[in-house]
Amino acid sequence: MTSQLTETTTVKRGRSNAAGQRALRYAFVKRQVRTIHWMSGAICLIGMVLFAATGITLNHAADIPAHPQVKESTATLTPDLVSDLSSGPADGTTDTLPRTVTRFLKRNLGVHASGQPAEWTDVDVYVGLPRPGGDAWLSIDRATGEVTYETTRRGAVAYLNDLHKGRNTGTAWSWFLDIFAVASILFCLSGLWLLQIHSTRRASTWPLAFAGLGIPALLLIFFAHT
Repeated sequence: MTSQLTETTTVKRGRSNAAGQRALRYAFVKRQVRTIHWMSGAICLIGMVLFAATGITLNHAADIPAHPQVKESTATLTPDLVSDLSSGPADGTTDTLPRTVTRFLKRNLGVHASGQPAEWTDVDVYVGLPRPGGDAWLSIDRATGEVTYETTRRGAVAYLNDLHKGRNTGTAWSWFLDIFAVASILFCLSGLWLLQIHSTRRASTWPLAFAGLGIPALLLIFFAHT
């Protein structure tokens, strides 16, 4: 009888320990998910505001007036720099202008043309310099060395819209967009898990969650024309 009681007690203790271990693991996971949720939310906070606001401006782009500002600047290359241009092809494209020329452009016009593809003809060299919220280009006359540099700015709204789309924003911003997207996914998935935990005490949780999926789907099926 004593041995049976001992075995029963041991089994109960084993079950209790196993249940305790599961509870500890669950509590640990819950803390980690909450940490991921608030940290990813902190990272995404400003970005979400930006993307939500520019989502509205992009959706109403035709209703927002734009007043482009065009500015033109000129300069003339020195004779030795004109000579450097003679090393370029008579027709074709190169990865960039000669380094001496890009240094002159940066010093005299504030133009960062290094690393930008250059289109060559026997008459001139053209470099496109696209940027968020506007555009720019420069042309160099190969005979005289005359440089024409033109910039177009379409305003703050166009600038933010291009940031939203990642248009002409460079490698660093492209990396930011990828990191922001991953952080947003983590924020949403961890939030979904936390919703599941508290859904038993909040009856509207799943109806609202499914509405977030169902309403866009219905709009696309019945109102979006393809």
